[in-house]
Formats: sequence, structure tokens, C-alpha cells
Amino acid sequence: MKKVFCALTIAGSDSGGGAGIQADLKTFAALGVHGMAAITAITAQNTVTVKAIQDVDPEIVGAQIDAVAEDIGVDAAKTGMLHTSEIIKAVSERIESHGFPTVVDPVMVAKGGARLLEKEATKTLISRLLPLATVVTPNATEAQAISGRPIRSLDDAKAAAKEIAGMGPKAVIVKGGHLPGTKAIDVLFYEGAFQFFEAERLETTATHGTGCTFSSAIAAELAKGTEMVDAIGVAKAFINRAIRFGLPIGRGHGPVNPMANLYNEAAKYRVLSQVKKAVNVLETHHEVSTLIPESQTNIVMALPQAVDAFDVAGVRGRIVRVGERVRASACPEFGASSHVARTVLVAMKHDQSIRAGMNIRYSEDLIAVCTRLGFAVSSYDRKEEPLEVKHIEGMTTRWGAEQAITKIGRVPQIIYHTGDWGKEPMIILLGTNASEVAEMAVKIAGD
Repeated sequence: MKKVFCALTIAGSDSGGGAGIQADLKTFAALGVHGMAAITAITAQNTVTVKAIQDVDPEIVGAQIDAVAEDIGVDAAKTGMLHTSEIIKAVSERIESHGFPTVVDPVMVAKGGARLLEKEATKTLISRLLPLATVVTPNATEAQAISGRPIRSLDDAKAAAKEIAGMGPKAVIVKGGHLPGTKAIDVLFYEGAFQFFEAERLETTATHGTGCTFSSAIAAELAKGTEMVDAIGVAKAFINRAIRFGLPIGRGHGPVNPMANLYNEAAKYRVLSQVKKAVNVLETHHEVSTLIPESQTNIVMALPQAVDAFDVAGVRGRIVRVGERVRASACPEFGASSHVARTVLVAMKHDQSIRAGMNIRYSEDLIAVCTRLGFAVSSYDRKEEPLEVKHIEGMTTRWGAEQAITKIGRVPQIIYHTGDWGKEPMIILLGTNASEVAEMAVKIAGD
């Protein structure tokens, strides 16, 4: 029988569902690991503040760990909120006794400012828990509290990571979310060497549960037997998507979305089916052949949490005109489009319901038809494209889509440009799904 990998979260409960065991269990599920929980504290909190904390008796915390370890087994664990020295001691004893690999997230302060680790408990965490850790995942503030050195730069983070590693853990990763810079760079010190994990810095208020989700993603991968560096790489990509598609709820810091990755995976079959259905519509309406440009056509649809062109399904080799008919060159697959996919990705940033697109040839008559059919139309002029944009592969499409959307203050159904030197003019159709876009093309061709 296939082994069921099991991961344990030893952390506090977040009544708002954004951090703590709630975030950890979602992350375990999303990464295909059975999640178990030893609750260390009950918190009354929301996106704004922590209203109250009730610690669980250390004996009960220890008993929860023993119960799952002795029967189910723990392939890896992670610790989160350990409010008191007594709870840290109880947890440390069980980790040492059962010997499972452990990711220590040294949670100290909530997003709203409430202390989740008593001041005097910091020494206990350093002396009792860190020596047992497989990996420790402090942010810059936590790393500063543990190492006693100020952290204001990447070099400071490197020095702190090395110093914390000297306290006993096998690996230390100092997260870069609190450091200045256009990129969020995490510093890993492992087996005597530094490695760096870089991601785009995202402007969002939905960051509650970031540390919990990241550390539990590492634990999930370690539970599956993934090597340390690879496990952190998976976790970095996972948390980046969770932040990007965080949930805008509450009046404060909304939660990250650990399920975003799972939702994408679950949607892949439906998206491919939609594109295949749309292709069938185009192939059975011969009049659509009159819309095919010299550079051929593609019809695409993005996953609900799409980040790049590999999250967008299209037709490899595009859709071509064969005599008076339309034929797809291949079956739909992800990553098969660049030009149309990039336009859709820009549109999704402004309206997440717009997930599909198709390019057709440009003419003034076709723009007139689109207007007559009641489609919202906007355009951009490639001659106005800044040189710094023109010289970056793929940026023209993104720049143009932004220009067209800004011009009318919303995502139109039709975006067009009249070309430039060596560039064919083009019309892009946009809609909520591939079938809708295909029907738009049929209407335009038949008008």
C-alpha cells in the first residue's frame, strides 16, 4: 500500500482562521499530507487584533503529541505559537523522545502587535527547542530577538542565520519579507553554506498567516521525504502564491490563501475541457476562418489563480486556416501561448472573472462590427511604447493591455492595436471562459 505521509502542527488556534493550526492544516491538505494537531493555546482573534489568549495545560499539549506519535506516527512536525516556558519544555521533551524532524517557527508577535511568546520564554526556546530543530524559520524581527544582532540588510540576515545555526538547528532560514528591497529574499544557512530564495515583493494587506503557512509547507515536504533545499523551494513558491491570492476579508490584515495552489490543480481539467470545447466551436463554424491573421490564432483560458503563461492553456502551434476551414494544430495544453496569455493575465489583475482570450486579424470593419454588437472596445498605440518596454521580451503585450484598460477604466471585451514596424495589427477578444470567447468570434465572423 502507498504510504500516507503525516505531519503534525504544534501551535495555537486562530479563531479568525488565518494563522495557527487552521493555516497549517490547510497547507498540509493542499500539499497532499495528512495533518494532525496538538493545540497549545486558544486565541480569540480576527484580522485586526488578538482579544484573548487561553494557554492549554502543558500536560495536555504533551499528551496530544504522544497520542498521535504513538499510534499514527509523525513524519515531520512544525511548531508555531508556544506561549510559555512550560509549554516549550513539554513540547521539547516530546520532540526529543519521539525523534521526528521538526520545523520551528519562532512565533513571537501577532500581526496586530500582541505577544504570542512571553518575554521570559524566549530564553527557553533558544536553550531547549532550537537544538532539536531540523530547520528554524524566523523573520528578520524574530532572528534579531534570537541572535541579539540588528538585522537591516541581507548581510545582517546572513550573519544572524549563521549565528542561530550555532545554537543547534541543522538549518536556519531568515525570511526577507521585513527587509527593504524590491525582492523578498530569504537566506538559508545549511550544511555550512548560504543559499538564497528570491520572490517578487507583493503589495497586499492579506499577509496574516504567512509564517505559519511557509513553515508548515516546509514540514509537509519534509514529511514526504523531500530534501531540505528542495522542500524550502517548494514552500517559497507555495507561500508566494498564497500571498498573491490572499483573501481580502476583515478590516485588518486578511489571511493568505494556502488553498490557492490546490484550487489551481483542481481546475486544470475543467480549463483544458473548456479550451477543447471552444476549439470545437471554432472548427465547426467555417466563417471564423475569415478572422485568422497572418500570424495565426490562439484561444486560451487561465487557471483561477494564474501567475504566468504556464498557468494558461492554449493550442500548441496555434489555430490555422486550411482552405475555408479552421483547424487546431494540436490538443490544448498549458504554456502553449505567450501573446494572448499575457493579455489575459493583465486583464485578470483588474478583473479576476476575465480568464479567456483569442486573437483575430485587425480591420476597421471588424472594429465597427464589434462596436455594433455591443462589445466594450479599447485600444493602444504601439508607436507610443517606451523604449525600455520595447526592448524587453513580452513586455509590449502587457504594457498595451494596461494602456487599453486604463483608457476606459475597466477590462474591455475587445483590445486592439494597429501595428508597428514589422508588427501585424491585431484584435484580442476577452471573456470569462473559452467558450464565451469562441462564441464572440462566431458572432463577429457572421455579422
